[in-house]
Amino acid sequence: MKKEVTLKESIFLLIGILAIIGVCIIGVGMAPQVPILLSIGVLIVFGKLKGISWDTIHKGIQQGITPGLIPILIFMLIGALISVWIAAGTIPTIMVYGFNIMLPQFFLPSVFIICAVVGITVGSSFTTISTIGIALFGMGQIMGYPAAITTGAIVSGAFLGNNISPLSDTTNLASAIAEVDLFEHIRNMMRTMIPAFLISLVFFVIIGRSNSLTTGNQINELVNTLRSSFTITVWTLLPVLTLFLCAWKKVPAIPTLLLSIAITVGVIFLYAPQTSFLDLSNLMQDGFVSNTGVTSVDELLTRGGIQSMMWSVSLILLALALGGLLVELNIINTLIDKISAFVSSKGKLILMTALSCMGINLLLGEQYLSIILPGKAFKHQFNKLHLASKHLSSTVANGGAAFNALIPWGVSGVFITGTLGVSTLEYLPYAVFCFAAPLLTIVLGFIGKDKKNTKTA
Repeated sequence: MKKEVTLKESIFLLIGILAIIGVCIIGVGMAPQVPILLSIGVLIVFGKLKGISWDTIHKGIQQGITPGLIPILIFMLIGALISVWIAAGTIPTIMVYGFNIMLPQFFLPSVFIICAVVGITVGSSFTTISTIGIALFGMGQIMGYPAAITTGAIVSGAFLGNNISPLSDTTNLASAIAEVDLFEHIRNMMRTMIPAFLISLVFFVIIGRSNSLTTGNQINELVNTLRSSFTITVWTLLPVLTLFLCAWKKVPAIPTLLLSIAITVGVIFLYAPQTSFLDLSNLMQDGFVSNTGVTSVDELLTRGGIQSMMWSVSLILLALALGGLLVELNIINTLIDKISAFVSSKGKLILMTALSCMGINLLLGEQYLSIILPGKAFKHQFNKLHLASKHLSSTVANGGAAFNALIPWGVSGVFITGTLGVSTLEYLPYAVFCFAAPLLTIVLGFIGKDKKNTKTA
């Protein structure tokens, strides 16, 4: 007969898993897949010692992986999108036009603001990073900014926009879990979003002025290379316009990406009619290979393709399987239930809710579960203390979605690394918004004025 998991066992297992992953990745420098696979093995052994059947263990793995299937398909489509956007000249065009508009000394704050605006408009941090983010990343490389710093600005802006966009899936999920009206949730988010925005902006202004830049002549030389090697015209921006129109019409991510790819393919055939379907297939499968003869440009624009996302897909599958086992074996819920029972004040409740969201991100690597599990577990306690439900929705949004970008094996962290080629640990110190948002949520939980819960949507 199956035995119940005790609190001590839950704590011991969670500490052990974090130790395995932390030592292997940070201490030894391993890729995350092997330590996560080892952690899965530890949980399976524990489950069998507790008398849990193989069917239950398999069920946990399957249920853990299932929520990641749509994101994995989106990852593959984004890999194909990146390659055709480069081949069509879309990303090079954004870079060339951007150099004509942006002042180099204000590049980093400009990147942060642009990604925030695009993130709000399209409601997806992934789409923002994989489209306009790649172009801005390339500009930063050409201007001489370290890749980690530029990535930090891109990620900060993209997740800020994602956190307050009415089109964002995580924003809608947080408000739904807390049963709060969507726009009431967004208005309440401004208590943390505005100071987090200002902190991030000041940071990127300061750090942008302290980094050396490429000279104007070098930039002009690289722009001329882009003009001579790619199609630079306003028509190559049609795929970008498609993304914005689909976001405005609230079209889901998969059909939006498919439509953008189809339009981009049309642009490729328009300006390069000699392209064969085999060439196009290889482009989408293996990515674009730049042959301009300028090393810096070729390194920037040789990327994309479905295969480029397979490393990320393997890591996500393993991380989600680990998360599914932790949930199915009742390890996560045992710990959260015990924590929620002993929280007796607003500040402590918001602190423990935020820490639970961040902890689930560390353990499961899945931003949706980091919102859902603490949201459900602590909801009763928010009602018991007569706290407005919008405090719950803002806490799980900031501690869940934004913080996920800082986890090397998290869905967001894996995607960012796979798309921009910068490891999570490298850009983490510069992704200021992603840790400023949850920290501000905790601080305001202790010093903010209590507002009693009246009604929910």
